[in-house]
Amino acid sequence: MKPFVLIATRPEDETADAEYELFLRFGGLKETELIRIRLESEPLPEIDLSAISGIMLGGSPFTGSIPREHKSDTQIRVEHELSGLLDRVVPQDIPLLGACYGVGTLGRHQGGQIDFTYGEEIGAPIMRITDAGLSDPLLEGIPREFRSFVGHKEACSKLPAHATLLVSSQACPVQMFRIKNNLYGTQFHPELDIPGIHLRIDVYKDAGYFPAESAQEVKDYTAKFDVSASHKIVRNFVDYYRR
Repeated sequence: MKPFVLIATRPEDETADAEYELFLRFGGLKETELIRIRLESEPLPEIDLSAISGIMLGGSPFTGSIPREHKSDTQIRVEHELSGLLDRVVPQDIPLLGACYGVGTLGRHQGGQIDFTYGEEIGAPIMRITDAGLSDPLLEGIPREFRSFVGHKEACSKLPAHATLLVSSQACPVQMFRIKNNLYGTQFHPELDIPGIHLRIDVYKDAGYFPAESAQEVKDYTAKFDVSASHKIVRNFVDYYRR
């Protein structure tokens, strides 16, 4: 099998390693089948798109909608390199699954509007598959309504004109979309389980997603939800595109 590539941008080793392990586990992949690139610490290497099965893009602490003058040099470089990669990936319709950061990165690249209108506190809201999503291979075997973990400051408030909306929720209308046939962005985190969200709550408790002193309360709240159905999106992506 040609490997998949996971592009990560988390600077903390603990969260970066946990994210990689979650994509491995829920994708049913071995380490040799998922090449990890930590873009926050090294320039994007040349990727031979003919030698891979597809690309996964993990979440990120970066907020793309803030003014450029408030972005670090690393964030500016990462955004530039990801945009350049999408310049190659989109025309060829190379399989891509971007989780959370994927909505902003792919959506902005394709002309969507990404802003702070539909930010969500950490939780696991009910996701609803649209009529168009019912026939999408990445959502096969998933109930029409399911829960998945979210926690984001920005979101897509206007879809790219040529995007297909696949999943929505009450508080955030754009939860998952597809560009062309094989390019996907999710606002929710299909790779996260309860231990995974709890780790991120601990690591990012001072990042403004919630009052730092309420971290344990947020962990107790998120422990109540069954998000297992959303994990199948990662496995469906792997099974559908492995080659």
